[in-house]
Amino acid sequence: MKTFRSYFNFNASNMRRLLLIIAGNLLVAFASVFFILPQNILCGGVTTASMVLSSFLPIGRVPMIAILNISLFVLGYLCLGRKFAASSLISTFLYPTLVSLFSMLDVTPFEKVDPVLSAVYAGLLTGAGLGLVFRVNASTGGMDIPALLIHKYAGLPTGQCVMIVDTLTILSGLWIFGLNSILIGLAAVFASSFAINWISTFGGENAQNVMIISDKHKEIQTFLLNTLSRGVTILSAKGAWSEQERPVLMCCVRNREYGQLLREIADIDPHAFVIANSVHEVRGEGFTWSDNPQKNPGLLHHQKKLEGTTQSGTAAELAKASSAKPKA
Repeated sequence: MKTFRSYFNFNASNMRRLLLIIAGNLLVAFASVFFILPQNILCGGVTTASMVLSSFLPIGRVPMIAILNISLFVLGYLCLGRKFAASSLISTFLYPTLVSLFSMLDVTPFEKVDPVLSAVYAGLLTGAGLGLVFRVNASTGGMDIPALLIHKYAGLPTGQCVMIVDTLTILSGLWIFGLNSILIGLAAVFASSFAINWISTFGGENAQNVMIISDKHKEIQTFLLNTLSRGVTILSAKGAWSEQERPVLMCCVRNREYGQLLREIADIDPHAFVIANSVHEVRGEGFTWSDNPQKNPGLLHHQKKLEGTTQSGTAAELAKASSAKPKA
């Protein structure tokens, strides 16, 4: 029970985690009730499965969502273990509850919305909700569980398992709702994927990961450390043709600093070999940490170190000058 108990230890971190899970489920439930269900949009997940099963069984869509969520949660607990069950416990009961509450409201105006617009907004809201849940390493349960079971027992990659389950879920509604619902559902899937990626990586920063090979690597290293205030990693490398050992400087810089770096490298060593890769996200000192020295102890220490080095150098030069004998 330790795994479950850790989720209900109400410290600041867990409270933030809980609020994000609630907000995520709120968005997903809103999208399901006001956009997906009124327009019969087949976009995968428990909502699509409930739409299909409710067409064959004398059970409404909203109660079917609750039945599926709880049944799959029990299956996941038995087959995937306590850790997974703990990560999906809140969403398993919260999502059907929110769907039931939203269903009490009048959804008639949303039935008149263009189906393509409904699909786009459904995808964006669903993706944003799932992204919030994923950010705190939680799970929404539902149709993730069959995918994880296939992964566990068939050994297929998780991404393929999710695709298989979603594809079968969507195709199961073809004979009931027609091809139009599936094609519109694909628009929702693409919008959802975009929103998930954006929300999941929100707060990081795009940057350039630069690798530099130069005979004047010391000067370039000094510029990166002192002028751009960027950390540098020195990698050992050996040329295949020359068989010479040469250091490689690796450094992440902001996109707006990249042009300045290239100009400086060109001035220091026009023959330098530079490789740059666009980095989707960078976290850490100088990026997600404050650039204000008073708010960033690491940067403050670095600046004091530089000041100390400069002062030591200046003192040494003065001592050397005072001890030098004047020329006759």
